Amino acid sequence: MTPPLSADYVVVGAGSAGCVLARRLLETTDGSVVVLEAGGSPDDLGSSTDPRRWVENIGAPHDWTYTYGPEPGLDDRTLLLSRGRVLGGSGSTNALVWVRGQRSDYDGWAAAGATGWSFDEVLPYFRRSEDWEDGTSALRGAGGPVRVERCTDLHPVAQALVEAGISHGMPYLDDINVAEPVGAGPINIDAAAGVRTSTWTGHLRPVLDHERLTVVTGAQVTGLSVRGGRCTGVDVVIDGSTHAIRAERETLLCAGSIDSPRLLLASGIGPADRLRAVGVEPVLDLPGVGENLQEHPIIAGLCFEASEELPPLRDNLEGSMAFWRSAPGVPDLTFVSVQIPYVSAEVAQAHPVPPNAFCLAPGVMAVRSRGRLRLTPDGGLDIRSNMLTDPADVDAAVAGVEIGLELADQPAFRKLVARRVAPETTDRTSLVQFVRRAAMPYFHPVGTCAMGVDEASVVDPDLRVRGIEGLRVADASVMPTITSANTNAPTVMIAERAAHLVA
Repeated sequence: MTPPLSADYVVVGAGSAGCVLARRLLETTDGSVVVLEAGGSPDDLGSSTDPRRWVENIGAPHDWTYTYGPEPGLDDRTLLLSRGRVLGGSGSTNALVWVRGQRSDYDGWAAAGATGWSFDEVLPYFRRSEDWEDGTSALRGAGGPVRVERCTDLHPVAQALVEAGISHGMPYLDDINVAEPVGAGPINIDAAAGVRTSTWTGHLRPVLDHERLTVVTGAQVTGLSVRGGRCTGVDVVIDGSTHAIRAERETLLCAGSIDSPRLLLASGIGPADRLRAVGVEPVLDLPGVGENLQEHPIIAGLCFEASEELPPLRDNLEGSMAFWRSAPGVPDLTFVSVQIPYVSAEVAQAHPVPPNAFCLAPGVMAVRSRGRLRLTPDGGLDIRSNMLTDPADVDAAVAGVEIGLELADQPAFRKLVARRVAPETTDRTSLVQFVRRAAMPYFHPVGTCAMGVDEASVVDPDLRVRGIEGLRVADASVMPTITSANTNAPTVMIAERAAHLVA
């Protein structure tokens, strides 16, 4: 289709954030909104709608299939980074886990200068989006666009994680979205009666016929128009033709932690010396663009052969989750039970995995390693997560495996296990080698357009790009530090707050 020549607000990307922001701008302003999305609709994709099939989205035609690496902390492996190229973005393709993390995540943002982003201040925006099955409370929202339910009728592997956690000394966690989750319990997923919900199905799709909204799919934004220190719109390729769309009020980047910084860099907004080195003329020297990348490592290799045939897959293949500590303090590890063999290629090569296997997957949440994203001279991207390059993250990953082994030795798991497939040896040296071979990305990249008040920040606490008028970023890239759990619900919150800031 031919897009309009201008709109009051141009939203780049109809992912988890863009769908929210477009909907709320229709509600809180009188302006026209154009949404530009590179992908198409997920409505006919069974891998999107059925929570049990979400892994089929990885590497599919509607996946951006970026790569991390080579990764120095992971034996120089190159790893797939899956991101949804579809309406709803990764919220239409991910594992559906709806979790906020710890209060201290957001209080830490505020303490570092992100005024207005403490837990108590962002809580209303978390509550606004959700329709929690138990109804409204001081912490949870009801009646919002995204239905959220706890997993019930847990798969035996998921139930075993909960029971093992309790016998290990963890509290039972009936709701993982309390302010300070500690313990084990059923996962919250954004689904209604076994069908995925998302900001596409809840926020944007219901208003597609709105007279002030235009949603263009198959639209690849290639650059920003900047004149006199102001972003005036975007250039976009649709069906092979390039169009210029003017933003009368603001351009809003919601393209995610890979493409929002990519667009800034391609438009000359970023570290001036590196831009010149790849043939891009700098418009604004903003050194933080593409830096500060953070990713959760998940240890894909703690694997067990089942003692009997397991029942069919349920929920989102996980069903339960535990928050625990590698050392005294705020929980910095999560554990999920995985109802299928989930191991890295390197672990599978060293340890043949039987078909009737399941896994416990520790994840390092309070990561200290920092990566980066850069343009290459041929117009591509060089993305390095640098997972497990900080020794503290290695220590946490090893502790996660050790705690996972303790969980597997609890009665609830022992009755399910015929034998441990991997790891075979559990001394410190062997486990360090194991986590470097087993670690995979959780597909939670954040931080590449970080919010703050110092020279390293890209956006200010109102999400305005520093030094450029009429341009904001509102997606996971603005997180100064990664949240201590899955990142989709926090991304939705960021967009809800962004709508308030724009209005």
